[in-house]
Amino acid sequence: MKTSEFKGFYKLSPQQRLAEVAKFSDLTAEDVELLSKTGALDIHAADHMIENVFSTLPLPMGVAVNFTVNGKDYLIPMAVEEPSVVAAASNAARMARVKGGFFASNTGPIMRAQIQIVNVADPYAARFRIFEARERLIEIANAKDPMLISLGGGMKDLEVHIIPSPLGVMLVVHLIADTRDAMGANTVNTMAEALAPHMEELTGGKVYLRILSNLADKRLVRVRTVIDKVALGGEAVVDGIVWAYTFAAVDPYRAATHNKGIMNGIIPVVTATGNDTRAIEAGAHAYAARNGHYTSLTTWEKNSDGDLAGTIEVPMAVGLVGGATKVHPIARLAVKILGVQSAVELAEIIAATGLAQNLAALRALATEGIQRGHMSLHARNVAVAAGATPDILDQVVKAMVKEGKVRQDYAQELVNQLKK
Repeated sequence: MKTSEFKGFYKLSPQQRLAEVAKFSDLTAEDVELLSKTGALDIHAADHMIENVFSTLPLPMGVAVNFTVNGKDYLIPMAVEEPSVVAAASNAARMARVKGGFFASNTGPIMRAQIQIVNVADPYAARFRIFEARERLIEIANAKDPMLISLGGGMKDLEVHIIPSPLGVMLVVHLIADTRDAMGANTVNTMAEALAPHMEELTGGKVYLRILSNLADKRLVRVRTVIDKVALGGEAVVDGIVWAYTFAAVDPYRAATHNKGIMNGIIPVVTATGNDTRAIEAGAHAYAARNGHYTSLTTWEKNSDGDLAGTIEVPMAVGLVGGATKVHPIARLAVKILGVQSAVELAEIIAATGLAQNLAALRALATEGIQRGHMSLHARNVAVAAGATPDILDQVVKAMVKEGKVRQDYAQELVNQLKK
């Protein structure tokens, strides 16, 4: 009987782990050979990035063109499996160039960590005692990372929140730190750990959690753009986009898909540069619900000239140092292609890509519908999966799109006919 229980699996080499996986899953020799091809990410490098490595998963990486942000042109690497994403972002950026492209600002690379304190007899007085010790606490935290302090970063302030809960009042201290060009998770977590015993001493309570928050609402990026109405297709299209945005602003069911479209632009750049996609997703969606109602991360308005004005405000905790950004060879090259000099510059570019992606989706929804362009590109994936070789691929795609039948069974039927 097969079992997934292994003792010492982590001690095996990647090749030995692959052999065990192959045995468990009845993989063929061809399967094993394919899994052994790891591409630019050497298997030994991968083995140091996560646990129990046995292979790697390459993703297509395209480049979005036409982008200008704060007057500077960028080519933007995007690692993603979904068709139409790169093309849509590039097309939206082309329309944005007419009025100068995208204009970005940021609140700096500020992260927060939380220290949870319970069983405090006098929480309001304890809150004040923590404030009185502010300077000493900052000094203790900053002693953990002298290099960060030398670069102008470090813990800058703290907040103390009194939060009721079903188990009683909690005192929650927020450590506010400038993490410079790092994403900052390890930095603020280390600081929180260092401050935990001092919090117990000051409050008489017990510390449980001490960890960063991915709701990075002090690490915001703001991007705006103006889209010429003629480049967009006329004022009727502008009106349609504004109505489509308004739907997302007031209805969470629509907002979820609307914001997913924004993340279609954001996450491929985060992935390509080796940053934490889960942190960015969590922070963005939490920020979209910060007022108790899940809503759009973007706004779209018609200005006094009849043009379309768009903005996005989103937390963007990305870094250029540490983690996969430095370890993964392709992530390093993606950063080189971007030519960014700081984490906040990278964050601005990522948010601009999200705004562009949202524009492209809304324009499609307001005009031809989202399926036409998307499905024509999706048809290529369906055709390849059905066994279409390069010599007949275009014929299969055109036939499926023309008939409006982008399905695996129809693709297989077309492939069989053309091969005969």
